[in-house]
Amino acid sequence: MKPFGYQRPTTTAEAVRLCAEGAGARFLGGGTNLVDLMKLGVEEPGLLIDVTKLPLDRVAPAPDGGLRIGATVRNSDLAAHPDVRRDYPVLTQALLAGASGQLRNTATTGGNLLQRTRCSYFQDVSKPCNKRLPGSGCPAREGSHRDLAILGHSTECVATNPSDMAVALTALDATVLLLGPEGERAVPVTEFHRLPGENPDQDTVIRPGELITEVVLPPPAPGSVSRYRKARDRASYAFALVSVAATLQVEDGRVGRATLAFGGVAHRPWRARRAEAELLGAPATPAAFQHALIAELAEAQPLRDNAFKVDLVRRVAQDVLGELSDPQGPEAAPTT
Repeated sequence: MKPFGYQRPTTTAEAVRLCAEGAGARFLGGGTNLVDLMKLGVEEPGLLIDVTKLPLDRVAPAPDGGLRIGATVRNSDLAAHPDVRRDYPVLTQALLAGASGQLRNTATTGGNLLQRTRCSYFQDVSKPCNKRLPGSGCPAREGSHRDLAILGHSTECVATNPSDMAVALTALDATVLLLGPEGERAVPVTEFHRLPGENPDQDTVIRPGELITEVVLPPPAPGSVSRYRKARDRASYAFALVSVAATLQVEDGRVGRATLAFGGVAHRPWRARRAEAELLGAPATPAAFQHALIAELAEAQPLRDNAFKVDLVRRVAQDVLGELSDPQGPEAAPTT
């Protein structure tokens, strides 16, 4: 690990200023991803700006009935928050499905959104990787890609976003608030992460020096239920092969509203817009769910060893929608 500077600002304005002035500066929250990448030599910041003492560790009601989540709120605290458990169970379930209890006690909301891919080529500095070194190539396309993308990838990169939390936030239509040298701005979480295109090294739309300050959830839709489900190689402490976050509102046996997001299948949490459009007004039946999901996954482009993900994510999503549409309610169903 190369030497680096360390600063602990006391205000968000000071943190942004330090980042703008410091060459190779990075914000440090829980460090559960960044520090690991520094040890591997993937990340080599010249300055770490510790944001854990900033006043961004609160969960509070929003004026419109939604919820404001500070960027330094720990994942374990967010999962256990009574307002989240009551109004946004899909978020609690996603957080509890991620990592271990020890890591959830350290990881932060902002850091979770910014964590980088777990692609083995990205994490191995002895291998080429367009995400780490643009123009060096993507050996994963012909190499080991069982866990990688089936949607939205490019010739430059087939990596996947590893976050469970971000998938739930995508289904919830959350908004990310940013503070930078040019002031504040709000970005829908569905637009926060990028697809790789020709610039896979750019994971998000964050501008240089910008700090995540909050994530804002809209009010829960009346009568809506939600669920997160994750399929993985082992029961705990494993990243998703695929995951599904969904909200569903059924009126008189028909879908009044549905949101659907997939994890483990793309460079960013994949919002299933086509499936949502197919479901709107459709009968809340297994046949209708399957039809919508097949339509969504028609654009999938699996690689040699990950075609199983197409059927896996369809089956997981159909199970989740079936549980949510059950008149007896989804409470009895497993959380992960």
